[in-house]
Amino acid sequence: MTKRTIQAAAGEVTEPDQVFELAAEVFRVMSAPMRLKIISYLCDGEKNVSYLLSKIDTTQPNMSQHLTTLYQAGVLGKRREGVQIYYRIIDERISTLCRTVCTQIATEGNIEEQA
Repeated sequence: MTKRTIQAAAGEVTEPDQVFELAAEVFRVMSAPMRLKIISYLCDGEKNVSYLLSKIDTTQPNMSQHLTTLYQAGVLGKRREGVQIYYRIIDERISTLCRTVCTQIATEGNIEEQA
């Protein structure tokens, strides 16, 4: 999903087929559990990569790959301060969608033990 696609999803869509295409792109970007975790930690504000790595069990290259995907999709913004890179959510619709779905799943109690 490009930043242009995010802009289109924000209100420039007129054809019903475009709505479904854009919705599919949003779900594709959010389809990785790692990206959902990243979004979750960024919901309460900007964080640097070191903080995210301390909270999410993954490697630095894997984290960077997911952050890049979210950034290129227009979900996240970033800034550099010295050697640290800070990420923040710039598309609040994504955090709202993530929070809504994850809360619904957690409160339904349908989470089964995985073997």
